[in-house]
Amino acid sequence: MKAYEVQETDPDYEGIVQTEREQPTPAADAALVRIHACSINYRDLAIANAELAYPGAELPVIPLSDGAGEVVAVGSEVSQLSVGDRVATPFAPDWIDGEGTPERLARSTGGTIDGALTEYATFPAESLPQLPPHFSYEQGATLSCAGLTAWRALVEDGGLSAGETVLALGTGGVSTFALQFATMHGATAVVTSSSDKKLERASELGAEETINYESTPEWGAVVHQHTGGVDHVVEVGGAGTLAQSLQAADANGHVHLIGVLSGSEGKVDPAPMLHKSLTVTGVTVGSRAMFDRMNDAIATTGMEPVIDRVFDFDDVRAAYRYVDRGEHHGKVVISVE
Repeated sequence: MKAYEVQETDPDYEGIVQTEREQPTPAADAALVRIHACSINYRDLAIANAELAYPGAELPVIPLSDGAGEVVAVGSEVSQLSVGDRVATPFAPDWIDGEGTPERLARSTGGTIDGALTEYATFPAESLPQLPPHFSYEQGATLSCAGLTAWRALVEDGGLSAGETVLALGTGGVSTFALQFATMHGATAVVTSSSDKKLERASELGAEETINYESTPEWGAVVHQHTGGVDHVVEVGGAGTLAQSLQAADANGHVHLIGVLSGSEGKVDPAPMLHKSLTVTGVTVGSRAMFDRMNDAIATTGMEPVIDRVFDFDDVRAAYRYVDRGEHHGKVVISVE
């Protein structure tokens, strides 16, 4: 079978090499999945260019956590899946339910164990959620990291409800899912970006207010002025944007720390957290049980993810570079057909 491996790390992604591997065989409690599509997250860029290294992880590793495909074989002890089922790959295959303990998060798809950028992959059967019925494989490949992270932050941890206000930073995968989940729940969504074109698209998706953070560098105060303070901030920027996010939040609001796109260096004044009694929480994906609840909501509402572009399997490095340039809105998908 064909697969891609991260064989070495470099900023131009030349270390991501197509290779031939033997087709895996499922263990007694596992399922063999024919991957039809997968997608790239910023985490995948960081692994490939050595900005992120998991303890104990060794190269080569097949990259990407997010994928979707068809079950083509199951182990002798598997009863919850059948051949032909359409499934999404798990980010943390050992986290089925409950809290995200270090033990449950120790193995991560595309990080410490082989991922989805391949024709065939095996996973524990109980870790594989079935796709919403109306999804294509390309749409299903967007869920495992970006979709589930946004869902967990806003719904599972934040208890999002109608009438609340959500601020999503940027228009990447997590932030666009956050916008969609906000509108799904009857909340008001505010979106920032440096691109007026992307902000127009965000408005079409349901954002009631948009702010260009390049022309409005003090966007935190503007958001607070226009909304009275937001109930939830989907914070994907990190240290470089956190101060503005704290300013934008309302008293007793939630700031969901998800990414470090603006870098990890910077000073943050803790005073707003104290004065506003803010809840600031780090978020790392979610469990299989959360995944099922998210998919049930998506199936019920008919929501569809935003896919910016689909690359062919042979154009993987170009896909990485495209995401690295930040030109996309929503998710960038790779077809494995």
